[in-house]
Amino acid sequence: MNPDGSGAGRGLITLVTDFGTRDGYVGAMKGVILGEFPRAQLIDITHHVAAQDVIAGAFAIAQASPHYPPGTVHVGVVDPGVGSDRRAIVVEHRGMLFVGPDNGLFSLATIPVAGESPTVAWTIDRLPPHWTVHPTFHGRDVFARVAARLAAGASPGEFSSGTAPPLRLDLPHPERANGDLLGEVIHVDRFGNLITNLPGEALAAGHPVEIAGSQAVAGTTYADVGKGRLLAYVGSAGYVEVAVRDGSAAQLLGAGRGTRLRLRHA
Repeated sequence: MNPDGSGAGRGLITLVTDFGTRDGYVGAMKGVILGEFPRAQLIDITHHVAAQDVIAGAFAIAQASPHYPPGTVHVGVVDPGVGSDRRAIVVEHRGMLFVGPDNGLFSLATIPVAGESPTVAWTIDRLPPHWTVHPTFHGRDVFARVAARLAAGASPGEFSSGTAPPLRLDLPHPERANGDLLGEVIHVDRFGNLITNLPGEALAAGHPVEIAGSQAVAGTTYADVGKGRLLAYVGSAGYVEVAVRDGSAAQLLGAGRGTRLRLRHA
């Protein structure tokens, strides 16, 4: 990535959408990308984000994007506000570019750490006049085309008249109560594992987690408990998670996003 934010020309483009694979929407996006940049390398991270679930999309992008090389362009399309006045953006973070709607979709993947500059997003508002943009399919007509040009080496500034900080997801924060840490489930993965907003470093060996009237044993991996038992552990995303060995914690507990839990330190 050059200092001005221009692409390194690697040609690697990832895709995260809520389109599914039954219809032709993903195929249309890929066709547009290859039409703009035939040498693009396309990677499907997932197209099975729950419909219009921006938080789930943000988790998918945050889980995968750090493992790609500098110069990668990540396209995210979970866009319930398509066609409205929400911004279309390009975000630069650690040598990668993120293209999609400004609705918080990239906020988990682009959190700056101490010493890094604040995240800035280019507003996509300067498109070539010959591009036809359908108001309900910006994924194909805006994001795919811009991503292809960026992967080929274009600068975000070529499509933008200015920058502004991107929107951030308004996720709940853990709270302290009588020495315990209170949190809640913010994502459920396809295995029924409950990803919480509690930071991984808060989980200490032997400190139980109480959730939905049950108690989860603190451990490091699923084999630490017997089949059907609840386990609290630090997940690969760095948050405290609750799982059932060989089962679904979401199903067993009737839990989902917003379910409260308590990490006891007493």
